[in-house]
Amino acid sequence: MKESMRRIVYPGTFDPITNGHIDVVGRALQLFDEVVLAIAADSTKKPLFSLEERKAMAEQALASFGAKVRITAFNGLLIDFVRKENSRAILRGLRAISDFEFEFQMALMNRKLNDSIETLFLMPRGAYTYLSSTIIKEIGRLGGDLSAFVPKGVAEALRAKYNVK
Repeated sequence: MKESMRRIVYPGTFDPITNGHIDVVGRALQLFDEVVLAIAADSTKKPLFSLEERKAMAEQALASFGAKVRITAFNGLLIDFVRKENSRAILRGLRAISDFEFEFQMALMNRKLNDSIETLFLMPRGAYTYLSSTIIKEIGRLGGDLSAFVPKGVAEALRAKYNVK
């Protein structure tokens, strides 16, 4: 990869990846040459899916972007991972005002840890502003139709995980 490549790191648990996440990746690729989807391996959250399952679902969901999206896992401080990736930017999606306060605090802390790395916020398409992985998991657990919210492979994985038809 050439050194001048504009690369942004999009961190998260992606448990599971949703159409909102995919939309944000697509928007970022209009501004950057590469998006590194960084799946948190040591999150304080209790993921439903294993790291390997989350990575496989993300790979399937983002395959249409080709080599412009790289999916990997990371441990430790995000800011250290971003520096190791030779990136100067962190991507965060904002769905609603309720996301802003937490994301703003994280961005300021990351800036304190390394002020040469910026955080960029992108909003998904309006149709996805209400989506969250938590809501998706609840719909899946209750056997609801997930087709408008997640790729087919993710919906199938949720049905299998919850043993619903």
